Amino acid sequence: MLATIAGQSVEVNEEGYLTNPDVWTKAGAAEIAQALGIDKLTDKHWAVIDYLRSEHASGEAMSIRRVGNSGVVDLKSFYALFPGGPLKNASKIAGLSKPTSCI
Repeated sequence: MLATIAGQSVEVNEEGYLTNPDVWTKAGAAEIAQALGIDKLTDKHWAVIDYLRSEHASGEAMSIRRVGNSGVVDLKSFYALFPGGPLKNASKIAGLSKPTSCI
């Protein structure tokens, strides 16, 4: 299905995740974050987003534990940065598919 994110028409799945991570933009990420209740993406948010995109590009499967052990963010901060499902929300903002470890 198509959605308009940051003025761009993009393909998303039924849960709103981008189907092609190559169409992701920072402006789109900020708009998705706002829709998820995150008013402003801080440098720490961007560090997590960059980490997720880098790991995804290298073919690594993500889990909350892996992010918490990454050295980018500890688990408590990860939950605070992306409330309501940190890995699901961070992945959505990063333009990635829903992690297989998330229900």
